[in-house]
Amino acid sequence: MKFDVIVLGAGIVGVCVADHLQQQGYAVALVDRKAPGSETSFGNAGLIQREGVYPYAFPRAFSDLLRYAFNRSLDVRYHPNAMVELAPFLWRYWRNSHPVRHAEIARAYATLIEHCVTEHRALALDAGASELIRPSGWMKVFRTHGRLDRELSLMQQWQREYGIEFEALEPARLRQIEPDLNDSLVGALRFSAAESVSDPGALVTAYARHFARIGGRLFLGDADSLRDGWSVDTQEGRIEAKRIVVALGPWSGPFVTRLGYRLPLGVKRGYHMHYEASASAQLHHPVLDIENGYLLAPMTRGIRLTTGAELAQFDAPKTPAQLEAVEPIARELFPLGARVDSEPWMGRRPCTPDMLPIIGPALRREGVWFAFGHAHHGLTLGPVTGRLLAQMMSGQETIVDPRPFSVERF
Repeated sequence: MKFDVIVLGAGIVGVCVADHLQQQGYAVALVDRKAPGSETSFGNAGLIQREGVYPYAFPRAFSDLLRYAFNRSLDVRYHPNAMVELAPFLWRYWRNSHPVRHAEIARAYATLIEHCVTEHRALALDAGASELIRPSGWMKVFRTHGRLDRELSLMQQWQREYGIEFEALEPARLRQIEPDLNDSLVGALRFSAAESVSDPGALVTAYARHFARIGGRLFLGDADSLRDGWSVDTQEGRIEAKRIVVALGPWSGPFVTRLGYRLPLGVKRGYHMHYEASASAQLHHPVLDIENGYLLAPMTRGIRLTTGAELAQFDAPKTPAQLEAVEPIARELFPLGARVDSEPWMGRRPCTPDMLPIIGPALRREGVWFAFGHAHHGLTLGPVTGRLLAQMMSGQETIVDPRPFSVERF
């Protein structure tokens, strides 16, 4: 079976790339070992972060580094036996997080973020999935005035630089919007231009169904069977194409070594668990408890509690210590009921040390294109990445300047 393009990886990024390429008139095959949206795209917090112009940086304040060194922080945990392996990535990540460099990175990153909501809306409309996207925004809540004041100052800076929209909520206004949150909170910041998803896995599935409706083909197969030329084994037989797109998320780094690229990619692991809401309690927005490093999000399955980052070896067993640590705190913030899931879910975020995704051609191998490394913003940037890469592959004018996202920067 022959196609114009084979897309390897059916997470949010791979599905969106395949969808946009199919819309451009290419014959596209989308290949994954599992159903679309079954891995990292399934378990995120469901945020489409229009305000996220500054990607998540490595902490540089000495007080923060000292806190993390003892490995008791709620928002970041590490496995000591993984630190030697991760040290080169973390060193480069720390250097790129210098405020001057971080600001340079944000200028490129913001060009993608600018289109995240409009691109999701357009694709969701085509896919008949608009009901899965909520326009209500999301919020950070605060327990201390000091942290609120620092974050407010930072958001005001982002507003001046990039025009991001937010609303500062006094306690009374916060209780009016979210009456079931703990009334000891001193305030919140609500990001009104952002949107959220009630079921990220279902959204990816809907986008994949749209891809199939417009003529795309979905295959179960293993990217590791790739042969030069390019061809891949699937359950329906071997498929071939002159071009491939690597969109394997956290598996992309090891995979592209066979294509001649040794990339300084890291992986941040994260966990989630769903809960019933006690009695008649309701949560209307995703809520980040910024001082304790977890987020509560209303989902179709229940209230999803997501953790911060865990640094570990790629295939290390699950260690949901962060989830166990923040659950009692989350129960104080909002009246959570019984756990819904039988065990915690774990996913992996693919990260570059300069916090920018890798989007574009692999110049060392003819016919190879990359789309991975979106870290915390894979869901946010999936559709705009799909449009950008499809435009590049078609030789069209691009929605943003793609040069900052080239793999050749490494």
